Amino acid sequence: MKKAVFAISFLMMAISAIAGGNRAESIVKEIHDPSSKTVLVACHRGDWRNYPENSLAAIESVIKMGADIVEIDLALTKDSVLVVCHDRTIDRTTTGKGLIADITYDSITHVNLKSGHGVGTRHKMPTLREALQLCKDRIVINIDKGYDYYDLILPISDSLGMTEQLLIKGKKPVKVVAKKMASHKHNMMYMPIIDILKPKGEKLFKEYMTTNTVPLAYEVCWDKMTPAVTECMAAIVAQPSKLWVNSLWSSLCGGLEDDAAFDGNPAEIYGQLVDMGATIIQTDRPELLLGYLRSRNLHK
Repeated sequence: MKKAVFAISFLMMAISAIAGGNRAESIVKEIHDPSSKTVLVACHRGDWRNYPENSLAAIESVIKMGADIVEIDLALTKDSVLVVCHDRTIDRTTTGKGLIADITYDSITHVNLKSGHGVGTRHKMPTLREALQLCKDRIVINIDKGYDYYDLILPISDSLGMTEQLLIKGKKPVKVVAKKMASHKHNMMYMPIIDILKPKGEKLFKEYMTTNTVPLAYEVCWDKMTPAVTECMAAIVAQPSKLWVNSLWSSLCGGLEDDAAFDGNPAEIYGQLVDMGATIIQTDRPELLLGYLRSRNLHK
């Protein structure tokens, strides 16, 4: 399976090179352009409805859809190999059991990933390096909790020449992030996560505003619409920075979630997010969101 996926990957990269383009590079440029009206689509754990979450096949699928960002999760094995997995154990996502921190990578290669229905498949858990190789020049990678593994990720991404193609997010104070970035020659893209209705989130946002620190983008989370939410988003757009919102589930977006769009009218859900100023939307239903955005000429 891995050989087949990589063959597809290399073919796609060859076609891109012949055409004189690098899609990931163009997406990075969009992330750096707060004035662009294009709405970028981030896919949560890849195309997990059709393939095992965080698998190479799930990543390949969203690349083919034309998504802009794929979100993946990391865990570290007992022998210090970074693997792509959301949980701390392999119980839910594979045919094996155990805490990843207590398992060697070799042991993980002997189990298979499960589908969303909990059925074993032929797919294997990829390493971070394998996932990055598949994505190189093709899509931006958002590494969830990437800040926790920053010093372990960089040697891998630098060796592949794609550090600038990676995106991480976090809730660290401005000075802490600045110090981390200053200690490295190359850095991943970084954006703060703002839980605007929580005291810590409100404090962090105020810190960015009062210090005139302008990040590429903010991820804003809210569970109900209040004046504080709309004021926060307006300030971000005016700064200007990109605005990342999550349509994954209600507690992150005040009810403007994917399932509501799927069950009803996508324009009523996704349209509100766009009207708020969202220019990056993380979704669990990429095909639905891409279709809506393209109908409004907000995505190619």
